[in-house]
Amino acid sequence: MGGIAFSKQDRAEQSPIGVRDTSPRILIVSGNAEFRMDLCGRLSSSRWDIEEAVSGTDALRKLASKDFQVLMLEPVLPDLTVGDFRELLNSLYPHLQVVAVNPRTGQPMASSTALLGTEIVDLIDRQGPVRQLPIQMRAQESGSTSNGLRGIIGKSPEMQKVYSLAHMVAPRDTTVLITGESGTGKDLFAQAIHMLSPRHANPFVVINCAAIPEPLLEAELFGYVKGAFTGAVQSRVGRIHAAHKGTLFLDEIGDMPLALQSKMLRFLEQGEVQRLGSTENFVVDVRVVAATNAQLQDLLKQKLFREDLYYRLAVFPINLPRLCDRISDIPALAESFLTKFSPRNVKLSQAAIDFLMQHSWPGNVRELRNVMERASIIVGAESVVTPEHIVI
Repeated sequence: MGGIAFSKQDRAEQSPIGVRDTSPRILIVSGNAEFRMDLCGRLSSSRWDIEEAVSGTDALRKLASKDFQVLMLEPVLPDLTVGDFRELLNSLYPHLQVVAVNPRTGQPMASSTALLGTEIVDLIDRQGPVRQLPIQMRAQESGSTSNGLRGIIGKSPEMQKVYSLAHMVAPRDTTVLITGESGTGKDLFAQAIHMLSPRHANPFVVINCAAIPEPLLEAELFGYVKGAFTGAVQSRVGRIHAAHKGTLFLDEIGDMPLALQSKMLRFLEQGEVQRLGSTENFVVDVRVVAATNAQLQDLLKQKLFREDLYYRLAVFPINLPRLCDRISDIPALAESFLTKFSPRNVKLSQAAIDFLMQHSWPGNVRELRNVMERASIIVGAESVVTPEHIVI
């Protein structure tokens, strides 16, 4: 769970009893800008004051500073698990009406029976399905039609092998280690495996071992109790515990500090977590998928990565190919990115495709994505992307 928490006392201090704006406030929470924009358009009314939040953390900040009556929630958030987010909402804002919205159809999945919440749901129902899926979701579905992996695009023989491995392991609880160069899509594969698994309706919790400072990483993973260290003003569950019944994605596992690796090994072997400052063990049911662009074999030789942890993680290894090893996938990938970034129906010329296929792509799919985003801007009012619009 993220690092921001608000107490009921904080809430009371910032929203005095009896003080409320005349226009009921709605907060739309989603990491997808297109999704938020569509909902704003469908709910536009002088009767409501509509605001947006780009993440669970952003939503908590807004909720602490203003009084909202309804929260429209996309089921997947970029920073917090929905389970943790709902737990905070129920604790801190018990009267807030939460309406979960299906990101594929734009229709409510659930709502309270409160008058305002029901009124909003009825409004959306009357308007019918969204005009078209958000750009991000269209790109995901276009990538899942042939291989069954949401968000993954490519029909090359190299990718077909990877698809086969993913489908084999997804239904099991086997630990998966995804390797490959930076930019090959390891995070997308981890999500795809989760969505294909029996755990798909439960949390998919991500922690980047390279992005969190070493002193904080243990607390983020295992959680802590109040008073465990300076600044621990309240207890908090860790990311492992938050992934109960779901999947924990350990990104950049090669950067995990050596001192913490022994605790991670203990969790993997015993299925228990102990929060910092506590002697109580919690049994958790978590499927682990790890990823790294580091050469773990080299780290093993340098004694920077535990051998026993490596073999516990690499039960089922999947290595993602470089983009230069699957050149035939470049046209489909480039067109998908162009569709995502261009507000108009812009096409790729054959000359542009040939130009793209001659590049070595050291940054892999991420580099291609950035190149196509630049091209979608440089093309301006023209309808066809040519080599002159491509900057590499």
